[in-house]
Amino acid sequence: MTKCKTDCIERPLSLAFEKLGGVVGRYPCVFLLSAICVAASLGGGFIFLQERKANDIEDQFTPVNGPAKLERAIVVENFPQSEEFSQFRLVSEGTYASLIITGLHGENILTEAAFNDIIELDRRVKSLKGNTFENLCSKTKGRCMSNAVLDIINYNATEIVSSNIKYPMNNGMFLGTTIGGVELKPNSSELTSAKAVRLFYFLDEKKTEENSDWLDGFLKLLSNATEQKTVHVSYFTSTSRQKELETNSDSIIPLFSVTYNLAITISILSCSRLDSVRTKVWVATFGVVSAGLAVLASFGLLLFCGMPFAMTVASAPFLILGIGVDDMFIMISCWQKTEVNKAVEVRLAETYKEAGVSITITTLTDVMAFYIGLMTPFRSVQSFCMYTSTALLFCYIFNITFFGACLALNGRREKGNRHWLTCMKVPEATGDDGGCCVGGAYDKITQKEFEMPVDSFFKKYYGPFLARAWVKTLVCVIYAGYLAVSVYGCFQMQEGLDLKHLAADGSYVGSYYDKKGEFFSSYGPNVMLVIKDEEFQYWNPTARESLDLCLENFQNLTMARSGIPPVSWLSAYMQFPGVSLDDEMQFKRYLTAFLNQSGFSQDVNFTNSQIHASRMFIPTVNIRTAIDEKNMLNAFRETAEKCVKLQTPVDLIVYHAAFIYFDQYAVIISNTIQNLVVATCAMLVISLLLIPNPLCSLWVTISIASVIVGVAGFMALWDVSLDSVSMINLVICIGFSVDFSAHISYAFVSSEKSSANEKATDALTKLGYPIIQGAVSTIAGVVVLSTAKSYIFRTFFKIMFLVILFGAVHGLVFIPVFLTFLSTCSSSQEKNKTNLPKQNDMTAFTQHSLVSQNESADPDCYFSEKIHL
Repeated sequence: MTKCKTDCIERPLSLAFEKLGGVVGRYPCVFLLSAICVAASLGGGFIFLQERKANDIEDQFTPVNGPAKLERAIVVENFPQSEEFSQFRLVSEGTYASLIITGLHGENILTEAAFNDIIELDRRVKSLKGNTFENLCSKTKGRCMSNAVLDIINYNATEIVSSNIKYPMNNGMFLGTTIGGVELKPNSSELTSAKAVRLFYFLDEKKTEENSDWLDGFLKLLSNATEQKTVHVSYFTSTSRQKELETNSDSIIPLFSVTYNLAITISILSCSRLDSVRTKVWVATFGVVSAGLAVLASFGLLLFCGMPFAMTVASAPFLILGIGVDDMFIMISCWQKTEVNKAVEVRLAETYKEAGVSITITTLTDVMAFYIGLMTPFRSVQSFCMYTSTALLFCYIFNITFFGACLALNGRREKGNRHWLTCMKVPEATGDDGGCCVGGAYDKITQKEFEMPVDSFFKKYYGPFLARAWVKTLVCVIYAGYLAVSVYGCFQMQEGLDLKHLAADGSYVGSYYDKKGEFFSSYGPNVMLVIKDEEFQYWNPTARESLDLCLENFQNLTMARSGIPPVSWLSAYMQFPGVSLDDEMQFKRYLTAFLNQSGFSQDVNFTNSQIHASRMFIPTVNIRTAIDEKNMLNAFRETAEKCVKLQTPVDLIVYHAAFIYFDQYAVIISNTIQNLVVATCAMLVISLLLIPNPLCSLWVTISIASVIVGVAGFMALWDVSLDSVSMINLVICIGFSVDFSAHISYAFVSSEKSSANEKATDALTKLGYPIIQGAVSTIAGVVVLSTAKSYIFRTFFKIMFLVILFGAVHGLVFIPVFLTFLSTCSSSQEKNKTNLPKQNDMTAFTQHSLVSQNESADPDCYFSEKIHL
């Protein structure tokens, strides 16, 4: 297989890093102090953190240009808020408090004892101190909106037993959203029992400040009085989700200190030796400090620049800390490949020459994956990607300045054969065993530090074991099972972010949503149909016929409430006495009187003898799951499009306040696929440019697809939905899977071994330990999020865990085995071997220097690098 010379970028960049390493090695204190000053200065941006927080649920977790937002603008323009309150005509959710009351043990709630408690609760809510409910309530005809079930019994608990309540319509009042878990008499609509009662307390939206105080008082009252003698109470307000979301981000701050200590511990353990001089305790510690400084500087800079700080960004430091230490492992690995007797600045120059381009390429792929995430229509994703990608760039900068300086200072200590803790000179060790009072041992033949024991394990045991025929067969069977389970999981995936997941576990919000889903999901929202065509001729029989056909199409939908006609002002107007609806003059002459008398005045925008817009309502049923919500949204919009295609077009839109959140279903899959495709193409372009080997690029493609399918399938089986949070991680996994697949496959095709099995063993020897280091350090960065009480942060951990696990398994198990099946690769390499120079010019991707023939026994520094996860 012909090798292409593609070092026109790599070689000058490598030489530039060599010069930079020499400068850092000569003046380490300058770079160290400069980095600290920059981090401290930029870190001042955190003073703007509170005002930059962007936790508005609608703004952050719904599509930026969602159709429902445009539809809402049309509704607001044509139907201004009226003084007369109507719940199902609200353009937003409204400002309200709500109670769901159930029996303590699931028994019938329609009892005198239960309603004594319910009426007492209602009294206490309405008599909250400060501004009373009476002063703040939304009113109709001068009276506060009341609760139908309490009106039926005249606030007298004894009447609940004797009242013959019909369901769902009782004397013109709809009870489907008020009474839940009902049982009816046989062949009758009369209630015999119910398990839940829901009460609403709507406030006048204009009184914003007073409403906030009243809702806070409501929450305080109910948090101290949730258990009554005979009933259980779940409570909720229109501000509850927002308050819980803001509380969530603060709850994980204590976890960051745990992660920081864990990262330091793992770094120290993975870089430690028994040799008291050669051990890298301080280097590992300052590598973690370098990642922390990068978070401080990058976040501070973006806060200075006014970048919104969404809740999802709170999980970014955990990921950055895990990823940030990876470059440290690469540089330490390359430092250990330099000759110990050389001057510190020379050793650091060689380290930078070997590691510089490598960490540049891996940083480039990861940062690009995050920047591609900016294409999504969710601001929470955009904010996360901007903060994380910028932090990774700062990690890169601080690693080649601050950490490089620390490595140089540590090198001076090693040069003087000083103890890692006391810095006192100690006798030189004679072997690689070391001791507490001796150190500085190295291989007298190569003049380098002794090889790590883990590398020997992969070379002597794991590689030969994986090369056995029965092991390869077992690996293929396991891979087939992995793919089968992954594909099955992909078909089980749910879409959309359930709003209750924005609250912490055990929150009163979750309890309310659970009760709501259990008892009040039989009846869905009243969907608004807005005819926005100013030229529509309501008085024209042909136009009305088209409108009737359009409404019939909506009524025939499976989610439309059968037996209950649409709420239509036009149908009511047709019954208005003394009006000829076929005459435009008479139609308009009596319309104002009709609207005022009938209560439909909010449904027609009739000014200057022109009907600018009108609206009707379609009741819905059985909207229980995210799939039901998605199907309802799609069905209503598709039906609206059909109305435009009728012989007499009916130009209308459909709208409900919940559609703002349902819009995520319309874009989440398409945007996820778009981001994955764009990111994959970008990674492949980088691979083809830097890895001029078609076979290697093929395995990059296969590995990316395999990891993505695995993560998507298993996340669905792990109760993770496809939403704006999980979308972030799916894009991230592309950048990580590229690192694994590109490195291991290129190590295989570049190996000088003669057989495919030997090539696989050689690749694992060079990359096995770095892969393990990378997997452990990255998982350690996010593992504490598994204990978080928030769905968002647990989801972040789950998907990152799957990404790293599957990426590592592909790199250590699947790809090495599959590559051994390609005997043509071995043959072609063997044919070309005689044409290769003694100097092995490995210039693709991350091999950055010529390795002389007498050094060929040592693994190249690139292949000892830590995979950048």
